[in-house]
Amino acid sequence: MQISCSTLQIAKRLKLLFLTSGGAGMVIAGVSILGLSSTASAQVVEGIDYSDRAHVDKTFDMAGTDIFGQRFPSESLIITDPVTGVKVTALTTSRHSSSKIYQDHPNWTADGKYIVFSSNRNTAAGGNVTFASDKTPQRVRQYYAISMDNHEIVQVTTGRSGGDLLLGHKRNVAFQIRDNQVVEVNLEKLLADSKQGKVKHPTNYEKVVATIPDELKPGGMCLDVSEKRIFFSTRADNDHSAIYSVDFDSNKTTKLVEVPFRTGHFQANPFVSGEMMYCWETGGDAPQRMWVLSVDKKGKVTNRPVYKEKADEWVTHEIFAGPDHIMFNIMGHIDRLRKNPTGIVLFNIRTNEVVKRLGQAKELGGYWHAAGTKNLKWAVGDSFDGNIYRINVETGDATLLTTGHRPNTKSPFSSQAHAHQSISPDGKWVLFNSSMLTDSDIMMVPLHPEGL
Repeated sequence: MQISCSTLQIAKRLKLLFLTSGGAGMVIAGVSILGLSSTASAQVVEGIDYSDRAHVDKTFDMAGTDIFGQRFPSESLIITDPVTGVKVTALTTSRHSSSKIYQDHPNWTADGKYIVFSSNRNTAAGGNVTFASDKTPQRVRQYYAISMDNHEIVQVTTGRSGGDLLLGHKRNVAFQIRDNQVVEVNLEKLLADSKQGKVKHPTNYEKVVATIPDELKPGGMCLDVSEKRIFFSTRADNDHSAIYSVDFDSNKTTKLVEVPFRTGHFQANPFVSGEMMYCWETGGDAPQRMWVLSVDKKGKVTNRPVYKEKADEWVTHEIFAGPDHIMFNIMGHIDRLRKNPTGIVLFNIRTNEVVKRLGQAKELGGYWHAAGTKNLKWAVGDSFDGNIYRINVETGDATLLTTGHRPNTKSPFSSQAHAHQSISPDGKWVLFNSSMLTDSDIMMVPLHPEGL
């Protein structure tokens, strides 16, 4: 194996990592490193003391370590859009791949102070990690929190991937399912300790809140707005899917429904407890895309399709917009689909009525994803070539916010980033993925820029 730095350099680097982590145990490439001496002397070379520059070890091109709670300095960059003049904030700019949490889950901590995203910056050059337990190389992404105030970044997960990280709706916590255990992570405590340089072992921030039977293999999942249960899916016989809930108070897992298709895009209604939406997942067009499942206080389950599709409509990227409404897109990227109205739709799931059709983007292919403010006044749509629009729900007027986030492509099937845009809880920011700078960065733009 070729080594790129000397033993002395490695030792120095480990000392710096230890000092900046407050002496906590660390996990590097899945291997715990404990008990390092905290008496490392200042780095004096040729009579010059460099110990005040420990942060350089955390720059994004030096990253390649899986260290719970480690901090990275801001790498944000303000870009003035050449077409609209709007200032866009690139929150990540490193050579690694960074992606926001999918648009149908919370992206901000409950207090709105941090955005949580995933990245492969914990692995050298985005490569594989070999875990000590089985020596099997795995490509692992970890989750990170970026401050809305100063854009500093903190690593908030470690070790083997636990799948989706579900942020709390009301508290600064997160949930993961690991080895069929539902684990709650105290993000508020972790972020505070990281800021003070006093990060402890991961178990100090975690507690198991429920256990799922071993025979079930949880797939898609979402956190109920009550933060008292998770909905999840499993594959069943004959290509069926089963949907379950696991209740934290009773530690009980309940089968809610079985459907004769593959399910996907699980999302909890962020306003109504006991209600979630999912899709008939085909990897393309579905016979009936959108379904809503609800469980009342007595445990009665209702499972129903929403928006009766025509055979020649392609519905995609549904998302809740308020307690009683959803937004979704009817695709118009090929000729045969344009025989019907296409574009973003606002739909009432209580009355099963189309409230508004918000029109179609002028770009080839039209809109792709949608997001809406909870007051139902504004929507955000993106095009296949990476343009982001703000749409007035009442009038349908579309305003171009920013451009060029999928350069040189007009196809949904290229490898460039999907915007998957989300609107901040306070309605001020639009968060999205971009391929403007690298293959995938996260950026944000004001929903209402000054002067636009």
